[in-house]
Amino acid sequence: MDSPSTAVPINRYVWFFGLAIVGCGVDLWSKAAVFAWLGMPGQNRYYWLLEPYVGFQTSLNQGALFGLGQGYTSLFAIFSVVAAIGILCWLFAFKAAQDLMLTIALGLITGGIFGNLYDRLGIWGQPAVRDFILFQYNHEWVWPNFNIADALLVCGAALMLWHSLTAYPETSKPADSTEAGA
Repeated sequence: MDSPSTAVPINRYVWFFGLAIVGCGVDLWSKAAVFAWLGMPGQNRYYWLLEPYVGFQTSLNQGALFGLGQGYTSLFAIFSVVAAIGILCWLFAFKAAQDLMLTIALGLITGGIFGNLYDRLGIWGQPAVRDFILFQYNHEWVWPNFNIADALLVCGAALMLWHSLTAYPETSKPADSTEAGA
């Protein structure tokens, strides 16, 4: 049995699964809503929030980041499942969830993984990730469309990077002034 100091606190399960479930749910709801509203890609329908810079336009992506790997939807689905299993093992079997910030970051990432995995498996109708958020500058510079799941993945990865640069392992913390001069 785990000692109290090595057990994963219950609230870490709540944080992780709460973020993953809510994040995935918001992603899937937003995709369904925008695609029902603007229709499938190819209809040349836009909705501008800040014309012509930020808006909504539907698109389908059978690849991964920035449309790379088009046609490898099944392979990316397998990678998603492996990543989700790895995250769960790391957090809860190896007890990395003792770190709250890491738990939050990986909860966001898992929500993004499952939001895009749902699309890659074709559960909504065809095996492609539904993207709809559009950023561009003067029709010259157009960022590839993305979705809430992609934003969750990026925010989670950024939080992990920040955490890795700012967190100190117990063994490398600066010495306390009471211990230093004795």
